[in-house]
Amino acid sequence: MQNLIINITQENFKPLENDDFGCFILPQALSESFKKDFIEKARKEEKLCLLFGDNAVEEYAKINADGVVFDLSKEEKPQKILKDFQQKNPKALVGAISRNRRHEAMLISECEPDFIIFKVWADGLEKSKELLEWYNEFFLIQSAIMPMDSCPTDGLPADFIIKNSD
Repeated sequence: MQNLIINITQENFKPLENDDFGCFILPQALSESFKKDFIEKARKEEKLCLLFGDNAVEEYAKINADGVVFDLSKEEKPQKILKDFQQKNPKALVGAISRNRRHEAMLISECEPDFIIFKVWADGLEKSKELLEWYNEFFLIQSAIMPMDSCPTDGLPADFIIKNSD
């Protein structure tokens, strides 16, 4: 069974006591005060909080998050971004969104993030499944899927599913 990572989309989200959720993504759109408060409460429940967005790296140390999720799907040099962050923050957890292509997944995996994320659409479900099967066969780094529409996730061989809180 796949584990869930919850992408918090609204500041009224409060399911920290739910044991099904062990990791949360806090996007840039949420207020800094909400994120600080949420991280403090999550830490008491031994749950992880990762920041996501343009200012995630700057906010990471400032609000004491557990790590960062990088969207590297549009980057020409994803390795440099990851290596720079990892050198400055060796204890941080790192998730990395990759293009849904083998080459980019390999380049990102060489930097050893904690997990790699593939976006999944209903109209490309079979190709995503093939990519995940290939990836899991060659790499030990955990994989996650981020459904971009109402596509089914059953049968996709990922370690994690990222679901929106709404």
